[in-house]
Amino acid sequence: MSESTAPSDTVLLRGGEVHSPADPFATAMVVERGQVAWVGSEGAADAFADGVDEVVDLEGALVTPAFTDAHVHTTATGLALTGLDLSDAPSLEAALALVRDFAAARPADRVLLGHGWDAARWPGGRPPTRAELDEATGGRPLYLSRIDVHSAVATSALLDLVPGVTARAGYAPDGPLTRDAHHAVRAAALGAIGGEQRTEAQRAALAHAASLGIGSLHECAGPEISSEDDFTGLLRLAAEEPGPRVVGYWAERDADRARALGAVGAAGDLFVDGSLGSHTACLHEPYLDADHTGVAHLDADAVAAHVVACTEAGLQAGFHAIGDAAVTSVVEGVRTAAEKVGLARVRAARHRVEHAEMLTPETVAGFAELGLTASVQPAFDALWGGEDGMYAQRLGAERARTLNPFAALLRAGVPLAFGSDSPVTPLDPWGTVRAAAFHRTPEHRVSVRAAFTAHTRGGWRAVGRDDAGILVPGAPADYAVWRTGELVVQAPDDRVARWSTDPRSGTPGLPDLTPGKDLPVCLRTVVGGRTVFVRPNE
Repeated sequence: MSESTAPSDTVLLRGGEVHSPADPFATAMVVERGQVAWVGSEGAADAFADGVDEVVDLEGALVTPAFTDAHVHTTATGLALTGLDLSDAPSLEAALALVRDFAAARPADRVLLGHGWDAARWPGGRPPTRAELDEATGGRPLYLSRIDVHSAVATSALLDLVPGVTARAGYAPDGPLTRDAHHAVRAAALGAIGGEQRTEAQRAALAHAASLGIGSLHECAGPEISSEDDFTGLLRLAAEEPGPRVVGYWAERDADRARALGAVGAAGDLFVDGSLGSHTACLHEPYLDADHTGVAHLDADAVAAHVVACTEAGLQAGFHAIGDAAVTSVVEGVRTAAEKVGLARVRAARHRVEHAEMLTPETVAGFAELGLTASVQPAFDALWGGEDGMYAQRLGAERARTLNPFAALLRAGVPLAFGSDSPVTPLDPWGTVRAAAFHRTPEHRVSVRAAFTAHTRGGWRAVGRDDAGILVPGAPADYAVWRTGELVVQAPDDRVARWSTDPRSGTPGLPDLTPGKDLPVCLRTVVGGRTVFVRPNE
């Protein structure tokens, strides 16, 4: 396949399968001036052949809307791609060996950065001590975030760069840092990165996303996560260079500041609580493996005040809420806000809740009532769910089985937007769809079609766009071309197990994502009619 030159080109794609509700049997598509102009059959495509700038022979490939990843930390993702990745370290000893090798290979770095360790998976279950890290790095500054990015370990040399760190909440003399201490140390580590290194990381993340068929990213930034320069630099880079679209959220309780920075919402990771892995998610009942209920950063009154301010400013509000007590605070706060400014205005704003893992029937109903979008990460269940997973370790098997109830949310009419929270879990859109369709708890599974919609059109709807994320005339020409196996249609009476290839179904087919099957391979990604990725000939 060749590469189109500009969004103004008129391009005919033919000879494949086009996933479009406009024509379930479509094999061709015309793109003009950055929009989908026509979708239809191979025979009808002949009428366009002489009036286009380029004809793309799909050679049987599948064309779908490009994915939207609704929760990403772009610079951190790029730093994970270019830095030290500990996600596959099988033990503490292996992790320390990787730290030694990384430090030796990067003698010029002002601060060493790594991510992805998870002591819950290691024999013994303990993270590295500060003394072990000091020895492994030769006394250099090092920051290693846990897989959930809500805690980290650091060397003495990095802590020395943070005045008063020992007096901050969450400081541990020889253990992971959480809360304010973690935020301060992370800010010092990221602040030591030069602008050139930061831009390199952002480009690496955007290029990697494009190679996976991702056309849009929702950047979830904020003063406790990155920096204003990081955020505005990323938005500028995405606007100036071809690549995925970036929609920015700034997690600060200042709607005017968020707007000034170019954010569409004072939202994203505005923390109501922390994470389950770090024992900082806020629960109604204590953890199974700790004698407390986590950490609450915002209460219902604070949530209500923020939702009122954002609604009146015409911005989205949004909150990071994982534990059941945190989610309850969000629902109660948004309901109070609706009583003050009107339910219709709150619903129209499409405020968001990020992660929303520990839901109850009452909070699911609250999401539906208040028009809240659930921005969720199915890969969390794939990574931490199951009878022996981290969720069960923290909560016990019974409570763990209630987490991430995607089917219940859909049944209640709650809009879903799927994301990765990268670098917490990798950018992996088809893997995300598979994780939702084959949830470890069967009653929480959704159809492949519903999961695909949540990862494409759902992300656009989450930012207030109902006309995108779907290949129909007039929609933005954001699409991906895939090499895949046979397309299948799920039977309507069974979400996962039964499949049909009967063309009389009238439903566009999708790849067979049964575990063990190969996932589709992205051949081309197009954003607004401009090609941003083409896989080299293999």
